Formats: sequence, C-alpha cells, structure tokens
Amino acid sequence: MHIRLNILLKFIFLVTLFFSSKLLSIEVGKWTFVNDENWCYIGSIPSKEEGDYTQRGDTYFLVYRINKDPEPTVQINAGYNYNEEKEVEITIDQSNFILFTQGDSAWSNKQDKDIIYAMKKGKNMIVKGISSRGTLTTDTYTLMGFTAAYNKLDKEC
Repeated sequence: MHIRLNILLKFIFLVTLFFSSKLLSIEVGKWTFVNDENWCYIGSIPSKEEGDYTQRGDTYFLVYRINKDPEPTVQINAGYNYNEEKEVEITIDQSNFILFTQGDSAWSNKQDKDIIYAMKKGKNMIVKGISSRGTLTTDTYTLMGFTAAYNKLDKEC
C-alpha cells in the first residue's frame, strides 16, 4: 500500500510539474532550485545530447521532494519513451548506477542517496538510455553547482 501511494504521489508531482511554467526555469548546464507549496526540486538540462534520433522532447534530470518527505528522489526524463526492458545507466566520474524505466522517465531502485552523494563529489554525469525504437542516447550533465543547489533543497524544502 505504501509503495502504491508513493508511486501515485510521484505521478501527481510529474503531472503538476509538466503543466507548471516553473519547469521552464531549468537551464542548460545549471542546477536550478524551485520551491512550491507541496513539492520542490533541483533540475538541469544536459549540456550535450547525442544519439541518432530525428525528434526528441524535453530532456532533464531532477532531484525532488514531495510534501516535505525527507527522502529525495532522483528522476530522469528522456524526451522519448524508454525501452522498458532495458535499464538506464548513469556514470558519475568512476561510479555507475542502474535505473529502471517507465514511459519517458527513469528512477533508481533505492540508490537515490548514493547517486546524490556521487553527484556532490563528481564533475560530470553521463546518462545512457535506449528508446522504445532502439535508439541509444547519451546525455552529458555538468555537476558544477549541484552541491550548492542540493544544499538549498535540503535546507529549504
């Protein structure tokens, strides 16, 4: 029951975020903090997007909290639907993490704290995913400014 409620809250967050103009405040190569009444997040757009695709939607990486939940959640939005039989790989300097996919998003399986720790210590992050059509994409994010943005999320949310 708790897991279903958590998934439902995340879904509501994503729908709200999708229709919110605050998403537009996320910038390429910067980590932006956004605080709303029931949720807050930090997010960034990749500084480099690679792949053999003709069309792709919004691509971004988020760390968020819902309703003052002390546990942050890591999420990736690919800008396309993932192949749900494949995993998404994050590489932060020398550390690797595997995320599961659903639709156009990817989440960790209880590794959020480890990913955030690596992000705070790292310089760059590479995200590799495979679309439902079989296209490999590689997105590169800078982690410069992540720690300051995360500390703000931790303190103000």
